[in-house]
Amino acid sequence: MASHGELRLIGENYDPGFIGMMKEDDGYGSSDDFEGALGNDQDTADNGRPPKKKKKFHRHNPHQIHELESFFKECPHPDEKQRRELSRRLALESKQIKFWFQNRRTQMKTQLERHENVFLKQENDKLRAENDLLRQAIASAICNNCGVPAVPDEISYEPSQLMIENSRLKDELNRARALTNKFLGRHLSSSSANPSPSPSQGLNSNVEVVVRRTGFCGLNNGSTSLPMGFEFGHGATMPLMNPSFAYEMPYDKSALVDVALAAMDELIKMAQMGNPLWIKGFGDGMETLNLEEYKRTFSSFIGMKPSGFTTEATRETAMVPLRGLALVDTLMDANRWAEMFPCMISRAVTIDVLSSGKGVTRDNALQLMEAEFQVLSPLVPIRQIQFIRFCKQHSDSVWAIVDVSINLSNAANALMFANCRRLPSGCVIQDMDNKYSKVTWVEHSEYDESTVHHLLRPLLSSGFGFGAQRWIATLRRQYSSLAQLMSPDIHGEDINTVGKKSMLKLAQRMAYNFSAGIGASSVNKWDKLNVGNVGEDVRVMTRKNVNDPGEPLGIVLSAATSVWMPITQQTLFGFLRNERMRNQWDILSSGRPMQAMFSVAKGPGQGNCVSILRGAAVNGSDTNMLILQETWSDACGALIVYAPVDASSIRVVMNGGDSSHVALLPSGFAILPGVQTDGPSMQPDIDENTSDGCILTVGFQILVNSVPTAKLTVESVETVNHLLTCTVEKIKAALSVTQLGSVE
Repeated sequence: MASHGELRLIGENYDPGFIGMMKEDDGYGSSDDFEGALGNDQDTADNGRPPKKKKKFHRHNPHQIHELESFFKECPHPDEKQRRELSRRLALESKQIKFWFQNRRTQMKTQLERHENVFLKQENDKLRAENDLLRQAIASAICNNCGVPAVPDEISYEPSQLMIENSRLKDELNRARALTNKFLGRHLSSSSANPSPSPSQGLNSNVEVVVRRTGFCGLNNGSTSLPMGFEFGHGATMPLMNPSFAYEMPYDKSALVDVALAAMDELIKMAQMGNPLWIKGFGDGMETLNLEEYKRTFSSFIGMKPSGFTTEATRETAMVPLRGLALVDTLMDANRWAEMFPCMISRAVTIDVLSSGKGVTRDNALQLMEAEFQVLSPLVPIRQIQFIRFCKQHSDSVWAIVDVSINLSNAANALMFANCRRLPSGCVIQDMDNKYSKVTWVEHSEYDESTVHHLLRPLLSSGFGFGAQRWIATLRRQYSSLAQLMSPDIHGEDINTVGKKSMLKLAQRMAYNFSAGIGASSVNKWDKLNVGNVGEDVRVMTRKNVNDPGEPLGIVLSAATSVWMPITQQTLFGFLRNERMRNQWDILSSGRPMQAMFSVAKGPGQGNCVSILRGAAVNGSDTNMLILQETWSDACGALIVYAPVDASSIRVVMNGGDSSHVALLPSGFAILPGVQTDGPSMQPDIDENTSDGCILTVGFQILVNSVPTAKLTVESVETVNHLLTCTVEKIKAALSVTQLGSVE
């Protein structure tokens, strides 16, 4: 919901001429004056008295209105000195200035109240519709065992009848508990699983036991009533329903609530506890989980660890320059969450919202989600995970958001835990007084290490691939970019704020498409190719673009690979982002040096920016093709992604035009940190005494045919593969690298 601090953002559709309408005879007026003036003539005529002289009005000229508006955006409450200065500069009386600002503030307040009223009405209508739906669902609930209505139309409230009903429900619960113990290998005691209902619970607690079933992985903790804040209906839990999502399978929402509560409890404890549960590493200070201590402290509630799976668990704490509630809103919105972490999340969808939470605080919000997590390397498979996300506000300034994998156990997603499952993971957010938030991030997962190439295994097991440090580093970098975007324009810059926003939006799409091409995301529907003369370490894919204006029409070919580089991440990043050295490896430069036309900073440091590059002219002729490039680097990796773009399209974007129709195909590099292991080197060609190294991922997306219906040829695949190999060799030669680890 908007706040009064956002007045300057809400009232952009006002009529400035209305504010500029003033009386000529006294030179100023208020909103009451306007209303009175509108009714003077009519009232006089009705009373039979001679009409008074009609008061004249005039509007401020456009220049005056523009200046007043510009000043209002910076200072809605000018003092006497500022009003005098405006009066002198705009040739208006001081009282005119004063009442203009009063009227403007009044109009903004009115618009804000109208906005709030509309929002509250929509929320009210939504809750009423949801309440009606839940009433109908409860009334039509069917018992899974006997097939009769779970809530009969007429129920006797005689004590004897209630005792008989209670006995029947206990027997059914005992059978459910026995089934749970059989499948989960976890004992549920009678005292915890069947507490006596309090008088306040009455019939609704019995109804809940009828409609609750036990076919869900990660069963309830035994409570027969919903926790506070999850009001699905009039005290009863949500019966079995058919939500509208891809799997079209009914599931027990009350069981999801139980899993969410247990996961939240574990996350809070893991965020608060220190040694011996968490072991701090030497040098980097990364906190990793002590698995033996974890097993002693926590009991599994989502089943045993699958055979052959490896555990990765890390924790990181940092100060982030944003309010806690803003981060909560971002994490609870699947689209904004994916945009915040574009190189880590290739796809995210909200399958179902079980509870929207309490107002703007999102307290007790619970939703079922699915996402694809990725590392920028074709040698690491995408992790497709279905999970629930639960938000809980623990105090006025503290929130916690937890994720935990679930399995709906049907044929469509029987392989949901095929390569990974997410144990209670998430973050605890504490809003500080200095407009910063303290974020403690916990990442805990189990995955099948056999599906990961040996080159990347140390990276994942150490936590640098999907760990908490990478989430925190990305979060801080993204908000630094946002702060740079919101900074005021500097006089003499080639591009204003609107142009910066359009340019960054185009760069964001370029980086997202590059990441999707590396990780083979299901968003773009890539088809993997198996060609005999292409090595197993190279992933070649293709797809057809028929109608997307954001990229060229035709057949697109993608090729990517990862190699070990025995040099530091900083050295490799500095070389690849340097436009003066680009001609040593980039075929687009045609062997000529390139120069940066201008850059838009995305954060501190020279390497975090979006740039426009131009090649040197040939025979005095200027080229019409430019290079859009985005680069960034942090403790968990670096990215250099670029794409050729037309000069006229870039001019439109720089002027704030729509960037969605700029066609581009991204290529580039992702640099992942090298991780040392205590055992033998994971790279037999690398000297075990070498302490510096990193992993370089190279990816190209190329239009091989402008006709979407054309056939893809083997020659096209061989050309892209040759380009990939030559680029790596050129980088090796330029950096005098003699030991490039082959990927076998």
